[in-house]
Formats: sequence, C-alpha cells, structure tokens
Amino acid sequence: MVAGPPHAAARRLPLRLARSLVTPHRSSLDRTTFVCRASAGHSIDVDVIGGDTASLRPCALWIHGGGLIFGSRTMSPRPFLAEALLDQGFVIASANHRLAPEVKLECIVDDVRELWHWIHGSGPSLFGADPRRICIAGASAGAYLALLSGYKFSPKPRAIASFWGFGDITALWEAEPSAHYRRAPLVSRADALASLSLTAMPTASGEDRSLFYLHCRQQGTWLREVTGHELPEGLPWLLQYCPAHHIGPEFPPTFLVHGRSDDDVPASESDNLACALRKSGVIHDYRSLQDVEHGFAGASVDLVQATERAAAEFLRSHIEVDGAGSGAEAAPYGGSD
Repeated sequence: MVAGPPHAAARRLPLRLARSLVTPHRSSLDRTTFVCRASAGHSIDVDVIGGDTASLRPCALWIHGGGLIFGSRTMSPRPFLAEALLDQGFVIASANHRLAPEVKLECIVDDVRELWHWIHGSGPSLFGADPRRICIAGASAGAYLALLSGYKFSPKPRAIASFWGFGDITALWEAEPSAHYRRAPLVSRADALASLSLTAMPTASGEDRSLFYLHCRQQGTWLREVTGHELPEGLPWLLQYCPAHHIGPEFPPTFLVHGRSDDDVPASESDNLACALRKSGVIHDYRSLQDVEHGFAGASVDLVQATERAAAEFLRSHIEVDGAGSGAEAAPYGGSD
C-alpha cells in the first residue's frame, strides 16, 4: 500500500477512465436542468437536451458510467451520439443517481426507477417526452443499469442500448483484484476514502471519486462496496441484479457495443448478453470492436461515429408503438411498478 497522498501514477488509470466518459459540451447541445424529487426525499438532477413541448417526441434516458462510484450527468452522452439521437428525433434526458459506497446498488436502482416514472409522468409537459416511446441507454455501469430496466421496470423500455456494459455481477472479475488496475501503484483505503465527496450525489466532473474505484478494483472489493454483499453467501441476492440471468422473450430490443481489448469490463460480458438475447429470440445488434478498449479508446473517429449512429438508428427503429419490439403495445403511463 502507498502511504500518504497517492502518487500521481496511481491516478493515471482512474483519470484515464474518467476522461473516457467526459465529453465537452457544444453550443448545439444546450442543456436544461430539471429536478426529480425522489420519494426518499433527495433530489436527482436531470439534464435535458433537445426538449420542446410543442409536440411529443421519443425520449432516450441516458445513464452515465463510472462503476456506480463516480460519474455525472454532465459527462455524457458523447456529443456525436447526442447529435445522432437528436437527428433521429429524440429528446435526451441525461440523469444523475446516488453513488456507492455511500448508498448501495438497491438504492441506485431505485433512483433510476424513480427517474423512469418521473419521465413518464412529468416528461411530456416539461420537455415533450412521449411516454409511449421511451428507451434507455448508458455506458459501462450506466449500461448495466439500463439492462436492469429490461426486466425490473414497468412499463419496460421500448429499446435498450448498452455501451461496454455488463450483465452478471457474480462474475469473478468483479470480486477479485484486477491485474490491469494493479499495474498502478496501490492506493491505500485511507487515500481512497479521502477521494470521496461528502455526499452520495455526483460532482460536476465526477473525477474526484475515481480513486476509490481504483482502490476497489485493485483490492477486489468492488462487489462488496457497491452491493453490500459478497460471494458465495450473497449469491441469491446478487442474482436478482444480473440482467444476463433474466433475459427472456419479452426483453426489449437491445443494441450492444464492446471493445475486444477492454481491460475494465471484459468483452465476455457483452458476448454472454448477446448469446442470451439470441437464445430468447430477442431483437438485438451486437457491435464487437476489434482492438478497441473501454470507452472507445483506440477506435478511429469513423468507427466511433458509425457505431454511435447505428445505435441511434436502432433505438429509433424499435421505439415506435406500432413498430418491432417486445411485448404488447405500450399503454399510457399509469405509474404502476
């Protein structure tokens, strides 16, 4: 363990990960911030891009990445993906949620569910979201939360997009020390805890908390810190939160993206999700990208833009009420869960 303030090299890996999620704002992507009041009493900020109450339009709820420990709505989606979604007629809602370790996975999922209900109930009047045509997308841990919505939320999303996400939190890579992250100097628990903010809501950049994520991955404690459970005794509880084990014929159409050289979330996670989707006959599109790392690292601009454009087109093609999709025709939101 490194004593005292962590060496700069110890920050290199988490900051690179954080920066892979950070995208600069453009004037064409002006954001309006709304506040969702959660039933537990806290507030959840939501940035809306392309909102317009003149008419109802399909809506994409975007969930940021960051290992459920860091990240922020202000960091994503990437500008070209946002523009591609806008070109397809979407209004985009990029949302925060509470973060671990101050709260655990169950509370984080509750936040995303509250956002889901809020968009269905308040989105039409606030920013023109059509409650019959809402999909959900995210990157990394945000993609994991998006995938959970496919069987935990009612109504189901019309479609899902997962960028380098994961579907099985019982896999060994989440519960064991990461050889990739142990290439950096080891971070002490005291320094990791010092990197956390005073509240469980994100800061503007999200980077200040990433050192805690590095510590968790180095020590193999991510699963316990995020869920409050460990293997093997926690397996029955953890399986409730494994999308890969809950994919059936009614799962929403799903778009998957993963780099084969991802050292943070192994590509086998999306491989397994694609296999489960295929076995259940669920409409899906899997973009498995050779020589690409986490967050599109190592990918050409052309490949990134082509993939993000394909994701936007997939969501648009499967979000229509009378279009291809899973389950019965979507009904107006009634607030039941």
